[in-house]
Amino acid sequence: MGHKDYLYDLLVHDLAGPLSIVATTVNGLLVKAERYGVLTDPQKHGLERILRNTKRAQSVLSEILDVCRCEEHLFKREFFFLKSVLKESLLNVSELLNEGMAERVRDAGSESEERDVLEENGIFVAISGRYEEKPFFHDRRKIQLILENLVSNALKYRRKRMDVSISGEENLVILVSDDGPGIPKDEQEAIYKRFMRLKSNNVKPIQGLGLGLFCVKMMVETMNGQITLASREGSGTAFTVQIPPLKSTEKEVYNG
Repeated sequence: MGHKDYLYDLLVHDLAGPLSIVATTVNGLLVKAERYGVLTDPQKHGLERILRNTKRAQSVLSEILDVCRCEEHLFKREFFFLKSVLKESLLNVSELLNEGMAERVRDAGSESEERDVLEENGIFVAISGRYEEKPFFHDRRKIQLILENLVSNALKYRRKRMDVSISGEENLVILVSDDGPGIPKDEQEAIYKRFMRLKSNNVKPIQGLGLGLFCVKMMVETMNGQITLASREGSGTAFTVQIPPLKSTEKEVYNG
């Protein structure tokens, strides 16, 4: 086992697992009064603090794991629908940034109810073109990681609104935009570097290691895709990703 494989195994089994157990247990203590008993206010506040910091640690660990994954040049080839990947990405990010909204989306009884909850929270989603109805052929997990990183970035920096659109007739096109403070022109070339954080005084402090966009760019390039940025300071930011599908063999042709 190489050093990178050992590190990945250590992070997944020795850190991610225990953190997940802590988060699940503390959340159970907070919401299952009939099982564990009613909490006093000091107990509740203490557990909420533990849960917040556990989720913060999970978020940092997730960034490190994403970097390990994005350096892989191997693809798990499969057909998948972008609608389900986008929903899962939004839920995964929301559980860290807005757990109440994530629960409402999960409890929604229809797609229209899900859309209403998202739009109430300033998240607008659109899927058009070939991949509205047809599956895309590539590595599902890597596409999901790209979406999660771009969505997380937009939600952290937006003022009120974030838009996500998926389109394309052959190449997959992902556009994620926000109405945040924008990226100064002299920082735009550097945002894909490891540990890069915006230095503008107009940007509120953001948690994280600054690895998300580095990881996105690396994955997009290993998939023979492109990522472009459109941003003006004070006027928001938009990232566009284009990824060609993998070539499928005769055995992998989708017949749905």
